Amino acid sequence: QVQLVESGGGLVQAGGSLRVSCAVSTRTFSLYAMGWFRQAPGKEREFVAAINQSGGVRYYADAAKGRFTISRDNAKNTVYLQMNSLKPEDTAVYYCAAERGQYRLQDPGVYDFWGQGTQVTVSS
Repeated sequence: QVQLVESGGGLVQAGGSLRVSCAVSTRTFSLYAMGWFRQAPGKEREFVAAINQSGGVRYYADAAKGRFTISRDNAKNTVYLQMNSLKPEDTAVYYCAAERGQYRLQDPGVYDFWGQGTQVTVSS
């Protein structure tokens, strides 16, 4: 069973930066594409960013483009989401997810494994 543990969330002022991490417990991390999703209170879970197995292909939601960067370190079994120029509307629980395929990475339904989430709160 693959386990994902997010960390790095917290409270930050608008305009600030935060990096969240997701550590994945598996010997085959490099076989998994990884995604970040978020869910704000009263809203559906939404796609933020995704990265393919090698790290060479990345996808971003429009809300994340130019501000967020997804990356991965296959030697450390970890995926990161660097968030800059944060806005109050970025406030949400951020989840990482893993899946063996490489298509439709914006679709939460394709992911096999999920972390429990980390809270990111951006104050105005």
